[in-house]
Amino acid sequence: MPDPTTPEPRRARLVRALLFALGAVSLVLGVVGTVLPLLPTVPFLLLTAACWSRASPRWHRWLLARPRLGPAIARWERERTIPRRAKFSAVALIVLSMTTSIWLLRDHAWLPWALAGVAVPVIVFILRLRETRDGA
Repeated sequence: MPDPTTPEPRRARLVRALLFALGAVSLVLGVVGTVLPLLPTVPFLLLTAACWSRASPRWHRWLLARPRLGPAIARWERERTIPRRAKFSAVALIVLSMTTSIWLLRDHAWLPWALAGVAVPVIVFILRLRETRDGA
């Protein structure tokens, strides 16, 4: 009789494969988000790191080894903090992109309200994040 406390090897492989695939899709969306103003980059990269830390330590190490991304992701995993400059840059870019989008879509009845309904909680979430202690 199999032990109910240990997952089946087949099921564990499936979960790892799904987490790896979700991380890969998230990475692609994060990279695309670096050039598209309405697509956020950081949440997708953090999702990639979270998925790959469980699915593939090798790919997680690869992500952390990226010179532009790795230190910030490692700090988030270690301390759950972000630099003050990054926090306010993110808020400024969200406000700018959402304001522009709302203005461009002002003739639609509900779409500007939907955009604002998404932007406000995201901004509140970002502003509530703890800041890096060393100012890095």
